[in-house]
Amino acid sequence: MNNSFLQENFSDRLGGNQFGKDTTVYKFEKIKRAKREAMNNHPNTELIDVGVGEPDDMAFPEVVTSLAEEAAKWENRIYADNGIDEFRNAIKLYMKDLYNVDLDAQKHICHSIGSKSALTLIPTCFINPGDLSIMTIPGYPVMGTWTKYLGGDVVNLQLTEKNNFFPDFGNLSTDQAKKAKLLYLNYPNNPTGTAATEAFYKKAVEFALENEILIVSDAPYAALNFKGKPLSIFSIPGAMDTAIELHSMSKGFNMTGWRLGWVCGNALAVNAFAHVKDNADSGQFAAIQKAAIKALENHAEITPKICEKYNRRLTTLTRILNEIGFNTKEPEGSFFLYVKIPIGTSNGIRFDSGEAFSQWLIKEKLISTVPWDDAGPYIRFSATFIAKDREDERRVLDELKNRLQDESFVF
Repeated sequence: MNNSFLQENFSDRLGGNQFGKDTTVYKFEKIKRAKREAMNNHPNTELIDVGVGEPDDMAFPEVVTSLAEEAAKWENRIYADNGIDEFRNAIKLYMKDLYNVDLDAQKHICHSIGSKSALTLIPTCFINPGDLSIMTIPGYPVMGTWTKYLGGDVVNLQLTEKNNFFPDFGNLSTDQAKKAKLLYLNYPNNPTGTAATEAFYKKAVEFALENEILIVSDAPYAALNFKGKPLSIFSIPGAMDTAIELHSMSKGFNMTGWRLGWVCGNALAVNAFAHVKDNADSGQFAAIQKAAIKALENHAEITPKICEKYNRRLTTLTRILNEIGFNTKEPEGSFFLYVKIPIGTSNGIRFDSGEAFSQWLIKEKLISTVPWDDAGPYIRFSATFIAKDREDERRVLDELKNRLQDESFVF
């Protein structure tokens, strides 16, 4: 059968009849290729992967045991639709206990099959052709991608060191603010590691209320806050009128592959999300939701252990990089350390971008990082590298230091 007609049938959002013909090699594919090349060229040298952005450990034993028990129950076999009441109620208690936020389990909460899925559905609730979503860069692009799919436009606000890695709403024009329907925020931030402050959230809420914009606060790392108590945007008066917040079981509970989170906040916005979601999926497996309840009930034991581990690794990594000559600050949350690159080495090698430096690190030092060039030449180190135990963790970090200090970098 001749399938050539399909080439003409692809939607414009995918590139129309040019879909599949783009020869551009994207960032993460370049990283994969460079890693394969480096390992082929140096088969006896360990590749240190400090680029992976997901937990290196399994979910805690009591959560895994709960999943096995719940998966064996006859009543959990059916569609979960927009979530089971037990999970909503557990979220309500968790949000009150950790963030001192009061939510109505039925009106203010709806589960999601992970935050990524939620970010694809939220624009379908609000974006018409010509509408605008405000995104931050460097950052996670999914909500912006779906805004464009729906015929909307995206304006990007840079996160710069000069502004403490917070967006400057003053950089938006009056017309942009008027057209905007959604404002994406992500704190603690990937990749910068910056945690939100009450003062920043207050400014964001005031801006959103003034311009009638819904804040989409993407908070998968919220519990991994190293510099004080974890913060929800709903600690700010007025936020419930203009915000929803996305939480995840992935980062603070080592449950990345389980694909479970929730959207909470403004009742009308949550209702719209639930309506669209009901037409997009049939809910996450109830056994996973019930196992997540076990995790939420034990959050005071589980999450601090995870937080301590990544804070320890990031503190050591910061010290190592600064000893070598980098100008690096310890992150305030998340898994990540966002580092401005050197301009080159003393033997004449020059780096004109984060991508160039990242590729050099992989091929010459067998150290894998993630480059970000959206707001300056930076790379991201992640504390989620694989290590069997504390001794192995020290070994990995010592080896990383040895490889980097072999070079004399120019800053």
